[in-house]
Amino acid sequence: MAPQRPEDGFVRMPEHEFEAILARAAEEGAKRALADVGLEGDEAALDIRDLRSMLDLLRLVRRTAVQTVVRAVTTAVLLALLAGVAIKLKVFGNGP
Repeated sequence: MAPQRPEDGFVRMPEHEFEAILARAAEEGAKRALADVGLEGDEAALDIRDLRSMLDLLRLVRRTAVQTVVRAVTTAVLLALLAGVAIKLKVFGNGP
């Protein structure tokens, strides 16, 4: 069915045709956008899964690194406190 052009200059068409045109345009736009970033073809889903798993791994590595730094700083502070207490109590002898 051809769109009608009333005197106000706007195109009028049935809603289902308009929705079909929108759906087709959205699909073509999504395909073009994926092709522009190199995610086209049969391997695209696998590539996206790989990217997501790499991002998850990066988050895990970052979290582990932060935990390691916090543990190292905590251990250093506790060792310094213990050394200070040992010196104060003269555990290692009278010294010089």
